[in-house]
Amino acid sequence: MDFFPSASTSSTPPPRTGPRDPGDAWVEGERGRYWGRFGAAGVLAYDPAKGVLLQHRAVWSHNGGTWGLPGGALHEGEEPVDGALREAYEEAAVPSESVEVLFTSVLDHGYWSYTTVVVRVRESFEPVISDPESIALLWIPVAEVDALELHPGFAASWPDLLARLDTDASW
Repeated sequence: MDFFPSASTSSTPPPRTGPRDPGDAWVEGERGRYWGRFGAAGVLAYDPAKGVLLQHRAVWSHNGGTWGLPGGALHEGEEPVDGALREAYEEAAVPSESVEVLFTSVLDHGYWSYTTVVVRVRESFEPVISDPESIALLWIPVAEVDALELHPGFAASWPDLLARLDTDASW
């Protein structure tokens, strides 16, 4: 499953290739240091038959080795939903045409924000590791998410996201 074993399991990031987007930078403020000059966003994909799609983050990444959402820095002027779907496609091959946006949740620190875009899978797909930022991409049953070592930001938001997700709803 891991197409980039040396990069994802190493504590050293892979060599950078291609141009860097202006949004790919750290911002700092009174609440800490965060990735994404224009904010960041990620996708919480929910498939009633499989659970939620989680990314085991590369060891070299910020909070590496933890489980979180495919996502990343927004581009300048990019809407958070668009950025989250772009990042989820780039990192996990989440096809935007196979999902339906249910809701968004925003953590806003003023100088930086993170938007979680919660989607329901309409047409089943298998995620694909397509860059070195992932050790694994797995569908995790909802009841098992808390058993994982979660990215701190995702761990803090998971209870509220789960409550809003309403996994018992008939779709």
